[in-house]
Amino acid sequence: MSATHSAPALSDRAALVIVDVQQAFDDAPYWGTRNNSSCEENIAALLTHWRETGRPVVFVRHDSTDPESPLHPDHPGHAFKDFITGTPDLLVHKSVNSSFHGTPDLHAWLQENAISELVICGITTNHCCETTARVGGNLGYRVLFALDATHTFNRVGPDGHEVSADAIYRMTAVNLHGEFAAVVSTADLLAPAQTASVAGQ
Repeated sequence: MSATHSAPALSDRAALVIVDVQQAFDDAPYWGTRNNSSCEENIAALLTHWRETGRPVVFVRHDSTDPESPLHPDHPGHAFKDFITGTPDLLVHKSVNSSFHGTPDLHAWLQENAISELVICGITTNHCCETTARVGGNLGYRVLFALDATHTFNRVGPDGHEVSADAIYRMTAVNLHGEFAAVVSTADLLAPAQTASVAGQ
């Protein structure tokens, strides 16, 4: 599924929030079947673009409190994937789904830096990315959700039936668009008009 609406012009202070892009999510036996094999490539393209245009970048890392989780700080999977490099403007550690419920306080940092616009990408679509978008929207931020720069996994529902990652991915887009966020694509965000809007500031 791709976004059907192009992204409105971005401000030069739009923050890229990269959520939980950690090596643990490469553990297929633990997580199961994933979707969107282009996710990592798209996140990398956004990160490069944000740095080239001088916009702020936030990394978020999940610190699981479950010693058996591959996202626990004692496990090698806790580390970021190899392409998440360089020093972000802010590094948030969290142990819940919302990036706004971590340390340092993301909301406080955004307010201190006069940032009112967020672009969200990362892993997984329907957990930490969607939750972060919902909370951000409720807090009054203008949220752009880069759907194709996220991915998720198949899940089993309460009725015992497996729901595909693609179906979950599409439902996140339906849940968010027009209410908590604008759902957009990586191509929308990398369009020449977006770069020009910064150059003209």
